[in-house]
Order: sequence, then structure tokens, then C-alpha cells
Amino acid sequence: MQKPSIPKGTRDFTPQEMANRNYIFNTIKDVFCLYGFQQIETPAMENLSTLMGKYGEEGDKLLFKVLNSGDFISGTSETELLERNSTKLTNKISEKGLRYDLTVPFARFVVQHQNEISFPFKRYQIQPVWRADRPQKGRYREFYQCDVDVLGSDSLLNELELIQIVDEVYRRLKINVVVKINNRKILSGIADIIGEAEKITDITVAIDKMDKIGLEKVNEEIASKGIPAEAIAKLQPILKLSGSNAEKLNQLKVVLAHSEVGMKGITELETIFGLCEAMKIQTQIELDLTLARGLNYYTGAIFEVKALDVEMGSITGGGRYDNLTGVFGLEGVSGVGISFGADRIYDVLNQLELYPETSTEQTKILFVSFGEKELLYCLPWLSALRTKGVNAEIYPEPAKMKKQLSYADNKCIPFVAIVGVTEMNGGKVMLKNMKTGEQALVSIDELIEKML
Repeated sequence: MQKPSIPKGTRDFTPQEMANRNYIFNTIKDVFCLYGFQQIETPAMENLSTLMGKYGEEGDKLLFKVLNSGDFISGTSETELLERNSTKLTNKISEKGLRYDLTVPFARFVVQHQNEISFPFKRYQIQPVWRADRPQKGRYREFYQCDVDVLGSDSLLNELELIQIVDEVYRRLKINVVVKINNRKILSGIADIIGEAEKITDITVAIDKMDKIGLEKVNEEIASKGIPAEAIAKLQPILKLSGSNAEKLNQLKVVLAHSEVGMKGITELETIFGLCEAMKIQTQIELDLTLARGLNYYTGAIFEVKALDVEMGSITGGGRYDNLTGVFGLEGVSGVGISFGADRIYDVLNQLELYPETSTEQTKILFVSFGEKELLYCLPWLSALRTKGVNAEIYPEPAKMKKQLSYADNKCIPFVAIVGVTEMNGGKVMLKNMKTGEQALVSIDELIEKML
């Protein structure tokens, strides 16, 4: 009989792996709360009308679509089936899809609940998303995002707070990172200056791939979109900018002097860099013009965070969007947000072995017993420990000592309480430290004191 399996690009997680993942989620959640963000959740499925057209053409292709329930084929004609036009057919047989990210559902949530929420609305959301992407290292079809957004405020103080959140999260996780930052207005200014304003999306999608495919291939991709050679030539010095953040901005001021939108982007970045300096943020922050983040909805600052000590794509990303809720009928609401890729962070921590030992210690003490009377003797001790918040368990049936101790070892349980006739007669348990092997007879009060 064939062994069951899971779909490509998805993963199972063992109890130990879940303990490690919860360490990540809890760290991120704690920092979000520190800055006054509140949690929401949205359904795994959204109406396709909510999702389609929000991620650009490439994103639409990566949406997992859900078949209508019941006889989904009944509404389609013989002709439509024979045409084999998958796009047309999909519209007939599928009305829902799995969410691709948490930002579009968030925009839908805000518009739907606009009369119940206070602006600026600071929300965080930690849930899985799905993309019909080709699975590869660090890229999954099902993965968790940890999003944090502020909606209803134009202030660049929000950008500063998001950078502070990144700084704090990665300091707590002990991962060395660089925050790469750019501004969509600067990219629009560049497209203006080279005379290809209407091709801004094509240009940004291509230069966003600079890290992966290199300058030559980026130029080829831009050329393939019908952008003339002289425009591509004008782009080269911009793509090769070097120096400190201030030096890069000064070079850009010369290049973009005649672009109003470009100069606005430069001013915004200068403000953000100034705020970061004033707050003495330790994390390295770098202006990177090749950072475009291919999603169509960014309009201001854009961020990407990379781990410095391990080969991995970006582990956090996001930016400012001025019109996301506009697509759902609520105009003029500006927002800014970032998303932590929990699965990539998990892989980074695995490679660098940065988990604290405590993240695997779910049970602190196991009671080992050799018979019915011993089991009954242990139960009040277990209750007393659990009342004090100590994670405790008992081996549920009498078994050989070796079997029970190896169970404790396998679960990384640091202490074992052994109960036999002698211990019961003295009203005590024998406490064994599984790391050092030390043993001592203790009373219930002494045991509680040692466990706390």
C-alpha cells in the first residue's frame, strides 16, 4: 500500500518544530503589541472578485482557486467545455480562492468594517497564505505571514515605527539583518526621466529581479517590453549608484531634478533616514534602487529585509500604499505595512541554530510510576504543579523505568519525579535532573519551589 503524502510546497511540523515556530510567532506578536497593534483574522477563502486584479498579471496566475460546491459543471455549456479556455471556464466554475497575502483581505476588512474601527487603524495578522508557485528553497505554496499595518495616516512616523519593529524583532531573534529601502516615487521619477512613464510596472518588475538574475538579464527583460535602447542606457547609472545613503540621494537629486514625483520620493526617504538616525537604530539600513517589490499597490517607501549570515531571499518586506482600499470603494485612505515571512525566518533560525533551548521544553516534569497505587499518589502532585502553572505530565501506565526515562529524553523533559513504595511511605518523590543525573528526595512544597 502506498504511503500517504502531502502536496508539494507544503510541510508537516513535529511538536518540537511547532515549539520553535511558536517561539517565532510569540516573539513577533510581543513586539507588535509593544507598538500598540491589535490582532484580527480573516477567512482562508475570499471571493475571487476580491483577489483578482490586485497582484498584477503574474500574481493572478498564482491564485489557488476553489471549485464551487455541488455540481460545479452544470452552469457551463458544451461549447464552453470544448473551447478549453481555462480562464473563461474558471470564472464559471470557481467563485472563491485561497488568499495570496494578508494585505488585500485586510483592505477588504477595513472597507467592510469602516464604521466600527477607529483610524488610524493599527492591526496585525498572523495567518497562512497560499500561492501556486513553483516550490524551491525558501519558497512554499503554503506559508505563514505575520503582517503589521497602519491605515489612515500619512505620517512618516509610521515608517519609522515599522523599521523599529524590524530592528526589535531581529534583535530578539538574534538574526543579523540589513533593511533595504527604496521609494516607489523615485522609481516613477526614473521612468519619467527616461521617457517611459507608462512602462513603470514593466521596469519595476524587471529591476526587482536584479539580485536573482543580474544587470544584463534585467536589461534584456526591459528591452523585451518594448523599451528603446536609449531609455535603457539612461537607466544604467541609476542602477549602478554607489556610496552611502546620503551620497546616493545627492546623486539622485541631480538625476531627478526635473521630476516632481521623483524629488518628493527623495524628500520622504531623507525624512525616514533622519528619524532612524535620531532614534539611533542599530540595524543597517541601505538605500537600494533595485528594490521595486513587484506588487502594483505600493506608492511610497518600500522595504525589504535580508539575513546577513545565511543565503535566503527576503525575510520581511512591505511598503506604503495610498489607494489600496480605493479598489473596494473607500478612497483617500493611506496605509503602510510590512510582512514577516515566518517560514523563511524559521529556516534561517534552523540553519544558524539560534533557537533557545527552552523553546523545546514544553513539559517541565514527568512523573514515573510503577503501579496503580503509585499513579493515584501522583495525581494530587500533578494538580498542585499545574495549578502553579508548571507544565507536568505522568506516564499513563506502569512500564519499565528505562522506557519511561527514554520517553522523557525524547520529549526533552528536564526533570523526572520517580515514585515507588519508599517515596510514598515518606510522602515524597525522588526528583531526578535529566541533564546532570542528580537525584534528591523532595516534598510537594520543595518540588513546587524547584519547578518555579
